Amino acid sequence: MNSASLTPARAMPLPAQARRWKPSPFVCGAAALHAGALAAVVAQPHAWPWAAGSVAASHIALTVAGLWPRSALLGPNWTRLPERAGQRIALTIDDGPDPEVTPRVLDWLDRFDARATFFCIGERAQRYPHLIEAMVARGHAVENHSQRHRHTFSLLGPHAMKREIEAAQRTLTDIAGTPPRFFRAPAGLRNPFLEPALCGLGLHLASWTRRGFDTRAQDAATVTHRLLDGLAARDILLVHDGHAARDASGKPLVLDVLPPLLRCAAGRRLQWTTLRACLDGETGRPDSTAAQTERLT
Repeated sequence: MNSASLTPARAMPLPAQARRWKPSPFVCGAAALHAGALAAVVAQPHAWPWAAGSVAASHIALTVAGLWPRSALLGPNWTRLPERAGQRIALTIDDGPDPEVTPRVLDWLDRFDARATFFCIGERAQRYPHLIEAMVARGHAVENHSQRHRHTFSLLGPHAMKREIEAAQRTLTDIAGTPPRFFRAPAGLRNPFLEPALCGLGLHLASWTRRGFDTRAQDAATVTHRLLDGLAARDILLVHDGHAARDASGKPLVLDVLPPLLRCAAGRRLQWTTLRACLDGETGRPDSTAAQTERLT
């Protein structure tokens, strides 16, 4: 894609609209427990062991909720597409862009006229901006996967977490020309500070319905089975173009996973869509199923 063709979009990128943060019942309960423990200690100092134990139990519960990627205990979390998606499914691709893998992934998606959601790392996008531009040019969505993809992301405090997400938001907006609408935490791990930060930046948290563990699997067949077993409308699937595991010959597994995955979806007449298309209530391309079916023959 000629980067000059993105100039009009880059000149006036539409800002993401902030959302009002509404603490989840689980978070509200934890806050109430903390307040109650403090009040109990003030009223009856000898009750501090019970108060401390309650607070510790609350912290453990919050930590467990953050270590469960598909949990909605800490706030809204897209684990499936909304009902209005009908017979559509979403392919989400994490940890890129990768100069070796991403172009080949894009080619496979083109062959099946499939649209995907790429959760990109800001620093990698800065190194390979032409790949972000290629994603946009081919009709895919570029979303936020943090600036540096730190393994300690879930341990960050509120200000550091917001800075990390905001940095990626600026990076990806500048390159893609439109701001990301979704965020996926590194490894899916988070803490209670994430949802307020996302609300302030107008982002929605997304995890997945099923994943293939293609960053550490040994063979493509196992990854493919995990993704296809029980595949149904409105599922959100997760694979990786960055940090992809490789087979014995050094070939990234995802390149052997995508063909049968795309063929199976076409055979079941499931249409690929992006998360942002579902968020906006778009129906996607009406001819996509027919185009996919043609590619089976």
